Amino acid sequence: MTQERFEELASEAIDALPAWVLELMDNVQVVVEELPPPDSPGLLGLYHGVPLLNRGWHYSGVMPDRITLYQRTIEAVAGPGEERLRSVIVHTVAHEVAHHLGITDERLLEIDAY
Repeated sequence: MTQERFEELASEAIDALPAWVLELMDNVQVVVEELPPPDSPGLLGLYHGVPLLNRGWHYSGVMPDRITLYQRTIEAVAGPGEERLRSVIVHTVAHEVAHHLGITDERLLEIDAY
């Protein structure tokens, strides 16, 4: 799949998030990279930034948080078929947005959303 089509599917996944989530998202960008870092070859996505729950009055003038989706890893997990790929992208986007909102991996496991 082309990166352009993958980015379209990622954009659709973001647009499909509940309205209340989209309203909360602040100063975050979503990017697609072909491969994850060499030390994390199975990584589907990564959130890097200051979660909303940790932002205080002093939070200003900072670069946007970043959600990175790793195309080749997601494609490998999804296997053939765009519908399965779409599903893995939706799950990965939701997972990384949860981190942006301040939800930890431990909490995602507790609520069976992993």
